Amino acid sequence: MRYNEKELQALSRQPAEMAAELGMRGPKKGSVAKRRLVKLVVNFLFYFRPDEAEPLGALLLERCRVAQEEPGGFSISFVEDLSRKYHFECCSQEQCQDWMEALQRARNEIRKMTGKDPLEQFGISEEARFQLNSLPKDGRTTCIGSQLNVLD
Repeated sequence: MRYNEKELQALSRQPAEMAAELGMRGPKKGSVAKRRLVKLVVNFLFYFRPDEAEPLGALLLERCRVAQEEPGGFSISFVEDLSRKYHFECCSQEQCQDWMEALQRARNEIRKMTGKDPLEQFGISEEARFQLNSLPKDGRTTCIGSQLNVLD
């Protein structure tokens, strides 16, 4: 997929399917979780400093794996480099479940647009891509603020 910085910035301003302040830890060794506004728009996961309008970065959600980590957390890693793994800390297991389901819907949208699963060429099973726990949904929990700072 080709895109440029201006296109990405314009896309980051579009309405999000989901947005929240989460803990985010990057793939660098020794990276610590930092507070980020995380926003899912189409198949991009943008992350911002909570007090800034321009994104710090974006993760293209093609050829990625989403996995549940510790309770209330999930990770995104990429098929080309599984060591490039981003960790996200949610305020609750319910919020984590909501994020994982939204990320799966984003991948399904790619499939609808292209007519094929973006990971099928790598032989990765559906179960390995999105590892969701089945939890009862009594209500949605929102959380603003957790233990995060600025990602490098």
